[in-house]
Amino acid sequence: MLCDQRKLVKGQKFVNDRVVGDVAAAAMTHARRSVDELMIIDVTATAEMRIPDYEMIADITWDCFVPVTVGGGVTSIQTIKNLLRVGADKVLIGAAARSDPDFVKEAARKFGRQAIVVSLDGPHVHIDQLATASRYAGEILLNDKDRDGTMLGYNLELIARITKGVDIPVIACGGCSGYEDMVNALRAGANAVAVGAFFQFEDSTPKEAVKHIKAAGLEART
Repeated sequence: MLCDQRKLVKGQKFVNDRVVGDVAAAAMTHARRSVDELMIIDVTATAEMRIPDYEMIADITWDCFVPVTVGGGVTSIQTIKNLLRVGADKVLIGAAARSDPDFVKEAARKFGRQAIVVSLDGPHVHIDQLATASRYAGEILLNDKDRDGTMLGYNLELIARITKGVDIPVIACGGCSGYEDMVNALRAGANAVAVGAFFQFEDSTPKEAVKHIKAAGLEART
C-alpha cells in the first residue's frame, strides 16, 4: 500500500498520486482478506525529510495479525529501531540504499537480514545496487517504474534477469492486472508478488489469487 502520511494514494509511474482512502482502514481490510503480508510505503516521506508515522504503524500492527513491512523515510538506524519497536516486522530501504550502501550493511548487522528489505526500481537496475541488496538484505522488492499503477502486467524480463543473479527472495511489484499476471511473475522467477491497484480497484481477492496460483501448479500459502 502506498501512502502520503495517513492517506492511501495511488498513481502511475511514481507520479500523480491521488487519494483513494485511509491507510489504517485499508490495512485492516487487506488483513481480513487473508493477504500474506502488508507493505506500507510512505511515498513522500523521504523527499519531505519526514520520519515514519510511528503512531499510525503502532495502531495498525496492534490489530493486525499478518507481517507488516514499512518503508518511506527509513534513513537511519534509529528509525529502523523505532519501527521495529512499534510493531513492524521488516523495514523497506529505498533511496537510502542507493545513496549509502553501508547503511544497508549496518542495518543488517544490527537487526538481522531478515528484517531488511531493499527496494530496487527498474526497468534498469544498477549492478552495485543489486550487489548491495544481495549481500546484506533478506529480500528485494523489485519494481518497474514504467509499469507502476498501469495494470499492464509485471516486467517479466526484468524479473527473470534479477532473480537469476541473486540468492535471496524477490518480490515482484508494478503492473499487476489479474491473477494470470501473478502466475507469470512467479514462473519468471519471483518468490512473491505485490499487488496494489488490482486489489484496490477490481473485484478481486487474495483467496482467489491463491486458487489461481495453485491451479497453475505453483505453491501458495492458504
